Amino acid sequence: MSPVRLLIVLVAAVSAIGLAVVLQRALGGKSAAPTAMAAPAPTPNKPMTQVLVAKRDLPIGTRLVAADVTWQAWPSDAVNGAFITNGAAPAAPDGKVQAAKAAVAATADQMIGGDPAKVVDGAIVRDPILTGEPITPRKIVRGGEGGYLSVVLTPGKRAMAVQVTSDTAVGGFILPGDRVDVLMTREGQVNATTENGSATGKVVIAETVLQNIRVLALDQATAAEKDAKSIVAATATLEVGPVEAEALARAKAMGSVSLALRAYTDLGGPSGMTRPVAVNDSTVRINRGGTTTSVAVRP
Repeated sequence: MSPVRLLIVLVAAVSAIGLAVVLQRALGGKSAAPTAMAAPAPTPNKPMTQVLVAKRDLPIGTRLVAADVTWQAWPSDAVNGAFITNGAAPAAPDGKVQAAKAAVAATADQMIGGDPAKVVDGAIVRDPILTGEPITPRKIVRGGEGGYLSVVLTPGKRAMAVQVTSDTAVGGFILPGDRVDVLMTREGQVNATTENGSATGKVVIAETVLQNIRVLALDQATAAEKDAKSIVAATATLEVGPVEAEALARAKAMGSVSLALRAYTDLGGPSGMTRPVAVNDSTVRINRGGTTTSVAVRP
C-alpha cells in the first residue's frame, strides 16, 4: 500500500473514532448502539365482587334507608359467605372467570331478596355497624323476623298485646304505626236511697285508660301490605311503659278493652296514662230537699 493511501485510511479511522466519542458524550456516556428492552409482564387484574357496605356509622335501632348503604368493590377471594353481594360475576382474567363465578355463587345465597339496597330499606340495625363495614343479615333484622320487636321498641318501653275484634279496633282501619287511645268498658253498681228505701242498680262505665299509644303490630304483621287500607286482626301489640303496662293489665282483667284511632297530627301529643284505674267506685251521698241520694262517681 502506498504511503498516501495508508495516510487516508489512518485519517478515516481517527475521524470515525472521534465521531464515536462525540456521540457517546452527547448521549450522556451511554452507548449509541440501541439495545432491546424486555417489556414487563402485565399484572393480572384481581377479581372483585360488589359488596353492600354502610355509608355511615349505624347505631343500634337505626331504621335503614337506601341512602345508608352503598356498593363497594371487594376482593372475591376475601368475600365472606355472610356478605350481601350484587350477585353478578366479577371482572377477571380469562383464566380466572370460573373461580370468580364460584366466589359469587358462594355468597349469592346470602342475598336478602332481589335488590339488596331496596330490601334492606326499612330494616332495623341490631348490632352497631361502622362506616365501610359490610352489611350482614346477623346485624340487621326485618319485620316478621325473630327479635324485631325488641329492636323496634323505644328504650324503656314494653310490648303488650290486647285482644281486639273488628268492632273494638275501628273496623280494621288501625294499622301498625298508628296511634290509639285504650278504653275500658265495665259494669258497676250504683246505690240510691230514696224516700221509699234504698235500691241497687247496674251501670256501664267507660273510661280512657291510656292515650296516644303506638301500635307495634297487628297479629304478626309489623307493617301493612302495600296499598293495604285495613287489617282485621285478633291481637294488637302496643308500646307502653312499665306503669302503663300494669294499668293495661288491670283494665283487661276488669272489663273489655277497645282501641280508638288517633289523628296523625296527634303524634307529638301527650302519651301515657290518663289517670289511675279505680278498682272500686266511690259513692257520694247528696241530700236535697230532705231526700238523700247515693251516686257512684269515678275518682
